[in-house]
Amino acid sequence: MVLKVRPEHEAEYRRYHDAVWPEVLEIIKDANIRNYTIFLRNGTLFGYYEYVGTDWAKDMETLGQQPKMREWWDIMEPMQEPLEDRKPGEWWSFMEEVFHTP
Repeated sequence: MVLKVRPEHEAEYRRYHDAVWPEVLEIIKDANIRNYTIFLRNGTLFGYYEYVGTDWAKDMETLGQQPKMREWWDIMEPMQEPLEDRKPGEWWSFMEEVFHTP
């Protein structure tokens, strides 16, 4: 996944991610997401996670309905800038996998 961080918010974004709320971490885990990592380079955020569930759409819907997750997103979204060419309904732009080690 790819997204931009607004330059004037980079330091604040980093501070929040240095101490992600425990409730948010638990919600992510409950949504069957593992090894969630966000990288930053020149204002571009690259997010990676492994999904270990069986119904991604349902898990993402449930995750998005959690009040603590909504509160977190309400803080994060003004710091972020989605890519202009993202698909309708996307905040983070999903990327196509072109290589994976067997």
